[in-house]
Amino acid sequence: MSRTMLTGLQLIGTSFSGEGDHTFRAFDPVQQQWLPTEFREATAGEMDAALTLAAKAFPHYKKLPATRRAAFLQAIAAEIMALGDELIQVAAAESGLPVARLQGERDRTTGQLQLFADTITEGSWVNARINTQPDIRQLQIPIGVIGIFGASNFPLAFSVAGGDTTAALAAGCTVVFKAHPAHPHTSHLVATAIRKAALNTQMPEGVFSMLHGTSHETGQYLAAHPLLSAIAFTGSFRGGKALYETATRRTTPIPVYAEMGSVNPVFFLPGILQEKGAELAQQFLQSVTQGVGQFCTNPGMFITAKDDASTFVQALQQGIATAAGGYMLTPGILEAYTSGVEQLTRQGALVLGKAPANPHQGSPCLLQVSVAQALENPTLCHEVFGPSSLHIQATNMEELYLLAQRLEGQLTVTIHGTETELAAHAPLIDILREKAGRIIINGFPTGVAVNHAMVHGGPWPATTPAAGTSVGTAAIYRFCRPVCFQGFPASLLPPELQDSNPLGIWRLVDGHFSNT
Repeated sequence: MSRTMLTGLQLIGTSFSGEGDHTFRAFDPVQQQWLPTEFREATAGEMDAALTLAAKAFPHYKKLPATRRAAFLQAIAAEIMALGDELIQVAAAESGLPVARLQGERDRTTGQLQLFADTITEGSWVNARINTQPDIRQLQIPIGVIGIFGASNFPLAFSVAGGDTTAALAAGCTVVFKAHPAHPHTSHLVATAIRKAALNTQMPEGVFSMLHGTSHETGQYLAAHPLLSAIAFTGSFRGGKALYETATRRTTPIPVYAEMGSVNPVFFLPGILQEKGAELAQQFLQSVTQGVGQFCTNPGMFITAKDDASTFVQALQQGIATAAGGYMLTPGILEAYTSGVEQLTRQGALVLGKAPANPHQGSPCLLQVSVAQALENPTLCHEVFGPSSLHIQATNMEELYLLAQRLEGQLTVTIHGTETELAAHAPLIDILREKAGRIIINGFPTGVAVNHAMVHGGPWPATTPAAGTSVGTAAIYRFCRPVCFQGFPASLLPPELQDSNPLGIWRLVDGHFSNT
């Protein structure tokens, strides 16, 4: 691709559209150059067309048997794999992420498509409940057209065919996807895979569309559109809050499931640092610097009691001095990271240690403040997206508890301790349970398993609302609502609620679970 090409169009149903005059290109952070393919920004007319088509498709798609929707998800996974090395190479150029990481992310993407296909085929996810006296029956139904915004840091797993799209399609909703401008060509390739899967499995026209855009106005237009039923977003606090405010000010407000960042604090109790401080320091640094710190579960803060952490801190300082930096996803993300670290130092944070600086790369950094400083200036505890972590030094356990009580909502919190001290500090665990969606004992938060039990969410400002998850099969419930059927004749009941249970799913019948 030695010359500029104009090929990036909107996908509206199964058709491509290029009405807009404004164009943009992706940036290769490793080669430090703009990539040649140009992409068109969606016009208001194109956004209207995509949403209108999705609204027309919804009444048909929601009635398809789960086996048909599952076949669609499986076909998407197969078409993504059929893209082969081209998808990986394009994603690497647009993100700077290594090939091995992207191959693993592709496997995660196709794996979660299969997981949701299995979940809806089994069928118990609808949470069928039957009361026979009086005759009231309940199950989950899809809510409509979902607007989904792709993330910058996962060009596959949190993008076009990522967890939000998969959960919405599995639930029976139609999707209008807003591609992240950092990886438009990757998004285009995956969108064409979904298009092919929709055609091959005979899905209704408009079950999925994808739009490009770099401006905030594009997102705001989608959030305010009357045909949208919910929004899923992964990104910054500023972006998520703006969408949330627009969606809640509508004449008919809609839910916004926004994952907006987290510092994911790690508490190290004294006993375990005395036993294995140097080993924990090495593991902690690996977690901080993994993926150049560009995970939403990156441990951006760690807390110790002052008199018990000297060996641990010294090991961290030695380790950070030789840590490797790396290319960040976009120039803007690198600039924000550098600015965030500088702002912490201007606000009084001491630099514990830094990795060697390299041009155009994010350099790992450890900083330090006291509990008193953190409580006096809560902005010190805000997320700096990248390979840094802030050490908050408590003079005693009382201060450590006080800081825990003052924490904002998080995606994760982690506690390291011996068996004895974990039992002794059960009240600390109880405090932190109220602060996050996932609590980790003697591990590290980076790495989010896609399974039935995972929660990737948490209290404000980590996500909104705290009741949902964007990873795991429980993510499907963001795009459903419960409805009950009272006094219905059997012929009008959904199969999931019929007395004969033709699908053989597990149901709560008069307070007892049964699959007969």
